[in-house]
Amino acid sequence: MFRRLVLLAMAALLTACAANQVNHDFDASRDFAAYRSWSWKEPAVQYRPDDPRIKSDLTEQRIRQAVADQLDQRGLRPAAAGAKADLKVQTYLIVEDRQQQVTTSYGGGYGGPWNGYWGGPMYNETRNVSYKVATIQIDLLDGKDGKLVWRGSDEQTLSRTPKPEDRSNTIRQTVGRILANYPPR
Repeated sequence: MFRRLVLLAMAALLTACAANQVNHDFDASRDFAAYRSWSWKEPAVQYRPDDPRIKSDLTEQRIRQAVADQLDQRGLRPAAAGAKADLKVQTYLIVEDRQQQVTTSYGGGYGGPWNGYWGGPMYNETRNVSYKVATIQIDLLDGKDGKLVWRGSDEQTLSRTPKPEDRSNTIRQTVGRILANYPPR
């Protein structure tokens, strides 16, 4: 019973941690309507930390496709081969270890003022719960001067064993939330 309560409390807290933290920033002096084409600034996806357990061609392919789809939906087209793009796109996948303290209370008295109280004392147990958070950051840089004109990021709590289609869906949804406010209004 106690183990179930602890697992339920941890699941509730990790769900609360998964609340989206979508952040945006942009250069208000730029004319975003003038940006019509884009290309990747290589390396297109950078990993922090540069860990082979995180870095993979499959992840990079998923991120590239999700970004390309979202930019296309916003009217930006890939620059023609050999042509200079209006925007350069670079993304980051940042994975961090985080901890949260979880306190579980159990035991205590039962009954009421008419029948009297009975039972044992109340106990509190505090544990540290470790989990990983992945942040996808998308930077859009001006193709002429190379300056950052727009940045967006969102973070998600990583699950332990997602299926490949779950990974693709999560990346697609995260990129969609990040680019939802592009162009800035």
